[in-house]
Amino acid sequence: MAFALSNMQLESPAFKAHGAIPTVHTGEGDDTSPALSWSGAPEGAKGYAVICHDPDAPLVQHGSYGFVHWLLYNLPGSTTSLVEGTSDGTSGKNDFGKRGYAGPMPPEGHGVHHYYFWVLALDKPTDLPEGLGLDELLKQLEPHLLGMNRLIGTYQRG
Repeated sequence: MAFALSNMQLESPAFKAHGAIPTVHTGEGDDTSPALSWSGAPEGAKGYAVICHDPDAPLVQHGSYGFVHWLLYNLPGSTTSLVEGTSDGTSGKNDFGKRGYAGPMPPEGHGVHHYYFWVLALDKPTDLPEGLGLDELLKQLEPHLLGMNRLIGTYQRG
């Protein structure tokens, strides 16, 4: 898959780029998704998807690595932000085997993990079914990808 960063900017009022994610947004807290907002989407963006992935997780499965914490898709092109604990869009299946957001919860003693919150801008609206895993979601989205960027937050358990 050919994914390249674009000029979109993604930010959160909850944490700065490469900053610590507050406990409220983790498995040790309320497990509430952080608010996110983005700007500078490529011209022609008609839909969005959001992914949260931890590449530091010591897990290899399905030909990939890391741990998927959140898949959110079917977001309309008019969307430029998500509120904390959003119910917008359609939830995919995270690597806990559940739908929706599941915050950072690295193994104890495993050090600092980096959590990549990605926003993907698409050339068409999507109407994908609930519960897709990362592989299937990316297969569906890749042909429609206009641009993407990420916000990286960190978390260390304990």
